[in-house]
Amino acid sequence: MKLHRHFLAAAISLIALQSSFAQAEELPAPIKALEAKGAKIVGSFDAPDGLRGYAAQYQNEGIAFYLTADGKHVVAGNLYDEKGEDLSKAPLDKLVYAPMAKEVWAKMEHSNWIGDGSKTAPRVVYLFSDPNCPYCNMFWSQARPWVESGKVQLRHIMVGVISETSPAKAAALFADKAPETALHDHEKAGRSSTLKPLDNIPKDIQAKLDANMQLMTDLGLSATPSIFYMDDNGRLQQQQGAPRPEMLGKILGPK
Repeated sequence: MKLHRHFLAAAISLIALQSSFAQAEELPAPIKALEAKGAKIVGSFDAPDGLRGYAAQYQNEGIAFYLTADGKHVVAGNLYDEKGEDLSKAPLDKLVYAPMAKEVWAKMEHSNWIGDGSKTAPRVVYLFSDPNCPYCNMFWSQARPWVESGKVQLRHIMVGVISETSPAKAAALFADKAPETALHDHEKAGRSSTLKPLDNIPKDIQAKLDANMQLMTDLGLSATPSIFYMDDNGRLQQQQGAPRPEMLGKILGPK
């Protein structure tokens, strides 16, 4: 599943982009009217045949508005040329989706995660991970060649959603003196893991779990693993669940 366009629509509610554009430029009356109805104008762009394009966030979507030459009417939606190419895609990518993707990545970077692999690995992959999730364990196993070669660092954003013991087991990993080693041993053991849930979760660790769960909720996620990575074009993408073998190269890069 591509994050670009699809996931980012769900992530819009997370990020309140403050548009200096709207403050710096006086908007035409029809665009102002749409803004009053909830559209957030984040930029403008050139369009053919006397139209003026405006990129906006509206009802959990990036959307293009086109102001007619008379300045009195607005057409909403995608604009196509004679070849069937979407002329709205590039402006929305640049003005709406790219800034949002950057913000989402920063949110994950500053979340509470446990690293798996070299800190100097050239590629980083984030995943929301539950200690009781068999598909998280599957992806952990799939990723071994990339992680062990030093090419990828997995960053497990620990949550507790699978079962009653999940939060306390995630807390046990955070509480360990060597969380990276504890996570490695737990995942390597699979169903034979001896990881024990904490009887009492300290407030600071509970705060980490709560923050991770809030981030997961804000991103519109409901299952683990939810995997995030940058593709070869530098675009943020999402994979829900353990990936098919043919997807591993896209997520983790070349072996």
